[in-house]
Amino acid sequence: MSTSQSGIFALGTASHAYLEFDARRPGATRELATAVASLREPRTTMGGVNLVAGFRPELWRELVPDAPAGIEGFNRDIVGPDGYTMPATQHDAVLWLSGSAYDVVFDMAREAIAALDAVASVAEETSSWPYRHDRDLTGFIDGTENPDLIDAPELVVIPEDSAGAGGTILLLQKWCHESSAWESLQVARQEQVIGRTKDESVELDDKPPESHVARTDQDRFGKIFRRNMPYGTVTDHGTMFVGFSADQRPLREMLESMVGLTDGGVRDALTLYTRALTGAYYFIPSTQSLRRCSGD
Repeated sequence: MSTSQSGIFALGTASHAYLEFDARRPGATRELATAVASLREPRTTMGGVNLVAGFRPELWRELVPDAPAGIEGFNRDIVGPDGYTMPATQHDAVLWLSGSAYDVVFDMAREAIAALDAVASVAEETSSWPYRHDRDLTGFIDGTENPDLIDAPELVVIPEDSAGAGGTILLLQKWCHESSAWESLQVARQEQVIGRTKDESVELDDKPPESHVARTDQDRFGKIFRRNMPYGTVTDHGTMFVGFSADQRPLREMLESMVGLTDGGVRDALTLYTRALTGAYYFIPSTQSLRRCSGD
């Protein structure tokens, strides 16, 4: 049986680091994959830190005969009718580290970077932390529609007897918040933008079609599992979107809906107050696939 990487579902961790890497040399994809896969024994945590490893889908498909077909990297910007753009910043590999305290995450991130230095360079690095238990920096509860931990693996992990069994697809985006503009809104207007009440996260019966909930409706696009976290400093901050799905389609169609490529150009109202700085898809293989890649 194929099992997913355990860190995907390790809720409750207080500190996070996201490291995206590019191979140092063309054609060094196997070296990179072997080095990443060898960082840990995939069934356990490393020094108290959960480590989730993934790869650009095209890179993984070069190496593994039974890799899922039809998945591709975030290779092109997504541009809405009015020019609003979600940039493509695809890299070769990702490590997501999470733990109970930032010191252990910091130390293990440095060790991972050093271990990969001969074959890969860090292209993007972000650290994250929780805000008011389960809220993002808009002040709203994040992940209200998440499936629970009993249902989530069945919904977002590729099933047995399918190519890539035990794996999942990660959409990773860094979103910068325009906090001054957002905080100048009355709470009632913020709720119309989100499509939920701020205190209790109850979906509005009369939510506008441009609300964030309406533009990313999981009943319409399909269920995903989110592990979003705030990032940044007091003056420069936002949300790391960390979304998992067994199928790339829901993730892709949600983004297209947000920029207004569907439904007559209706754009997500939340994008008036936040903008994507990065965008990448990674295939997160099963622990067994990682072990085979590492040569164990």
